[in-house]
Amino acid sequence: MTSRYALSSRGVVTSPHHLATAAGQAVLAAGGNAIEAALAVGSTLSVVYPHMNSLGGDGFWLLSDASGNLAGLDGAGPAGRAYTPEFYAGQDLHAIPTRGPHAANTVAGLVSVWGAAHAFSRTHWGGRFSWQDLLEPAQGHAEHGFACSASQGDFLTQKWAELGGFHALTDIYAPAGQTTPAGAVFRQPQLAESLRLLQRDGADGFYRGELGRRVAQGLADAGSLLSADDLAAFHCRQVEPIGVRYRNGLAVNMPPPTQGLASLLILGQLDKFFLTRHPHLSADYVHLVVEATKQAFRLRDRHVADPDRVAVPVAELLSPNLITDLADAIDPARAAPWGQGVGPADTVWFGVVDAQGRAVSAIQSIYHEYGSGMVAGDTGILWQNRGASFSLDPRHVNVLQPGKRPFHTLNPAMYLENGRPRLVYGTMGGDGQPQTQAAVATRALDYRLPLPEVLDSPRWLLGRTWGQSSDSLKLEGRFAPEVFDELARRGHTVERVDDYAQMMGHAGVIRVLDDGGCEAASDPRSDGAAAGA
Repeated sequence: MTSRYALSSRGVVTSPHHLATAAGQAVLAAGGNAIEAALAVGSTLSVVYPHMNSLGGDGFWLLSDASGNLAGLDGAGPAGRAYTPEFYAGQDLHAIPTRGPHAANTVAGLVSVWGAAHAFSRTHWGGRFSWQDLLEPAQGHAEHGFACSASQGDFLTQKWAELGGFHALTDIYAPAGQTTPAGAVFRQPQLAESLRLLQRDGADGFYRGELGRRVAQGLADAGSLLSADDLAAFHCRQVEPIGVRYRNGLAVNMPPPTQGLASLLILGQLDKFFLTRHPHLSADYVHLVVEATKQAFRLRDRHVADPDRVAVPVAELLSPNLITDLADAIDPARAAPWGQGVGPADTVWFGVVDAQGRAVSAIQSIYHEYGSGMVAGDTGILWQNRGASFSLDPRHVNVLQPGKRPFHTLNPAMYLENGRPRLVYGTMGGDGQPQTQAAVATRALDYRLPLPEVLDSPRWLLGRTWGQSSDSLKLEGRFAPEVFDELARRGHTVERVDDYAQMMGHAGVIRVLDDGGCEAASDPRSDGAAAGA
């Protein structure tokens, strides 16, 4: 029996799949640290939630010890050297395709993040678990199978017109044209063999070893121009997280090329408002967060790209003066105009806090559901389509260049108070990530809601999502009718969606209590669980 809430003095874990949570819980219970538990969680998620993340995706980890010493691991894979705007123009394409071999145009950075995290655990946090042991739950689930989630088949059915023609994909996830029913045992023997190689050779083997060679050959056979040299050149980066003051503490996130900047800009603006004057289910509350979101997204879309190729003025954008100007520009009675945002993404977020108060906020993704649709040969590894977020417009800040890292919706979050991790949180969901993060942070910190209520409460999404071109303000149907009416009166284009809509993302949250204990919750919209050691 799994639970969506946990309370423990020995550490907690939350993730969007109960088997991954169980893997992390076992590591914590055996005395492992938060990084070690997170490695068990993340690797297991890549097996049991394959439509949302994979060894062929990217990832970002935000780390904090109990004293608030922060580190970020950036696994944004760059575009392959053969991929240029001119190449796509020669294919008569005006935009990078979202599916197919030339959507598989960037290196997958996730495995390198795992390797760097394991090394960091050993050198900084006294980690003792072997790499092989931490990947063992994932390998076991791939080899012996697990009860398939409903969403795995549902998403493939929804996107069959885009994905059904990719036989290497459907041979695994829909043999004979039938997706695996919810609850049926689903095995991935090819992925199990790849995980065995990864256990044997370490993370480096994915880029410069036998597994890397198999991956590169498989991608080439599928028609991708991503090469063995592209893989071999990649190493994830350790980066300095960025932050902004919020209430009595510091909200922290990852720097560009992620949209962590946007998440922080939203909170920075909301810090200028007395939110609890308005109920958290009111039109006033939703309006303020949405208007702050619009301003944050405009700056994000203008500036955020690979900082190696574009000067991103992070300090200026997060300066108190600019944030005050943004907050002052919000009209509490009227919606500002809005245009198209970034759109969909499929992702998993998970978090761990251990008995010593060390924290991991982690996110990994293949971008759209089932990524590019390309499987790398006989490895069973599904490849991301993150490079579809590049533009082919030479004037665009995120224009494609060989070796350039794409703009990333992924951004794991934390909140520190008195120099210590107090809140660890995040979600899947593209443009929805900063919005849901704002809902989680404000409901947990300002309104002090019980954690299950933080995640259960109805949410909203400004902008596009799966298969939709609408940029309306979408609200879950559990908001009161007068909230819809009032938001429409203020000028928002309002759309009612399901009571618990998948487009709102699979969020998770951990709160560190005053006595050093921890509580964790997982999203009722997911297949997840929270657990204590």
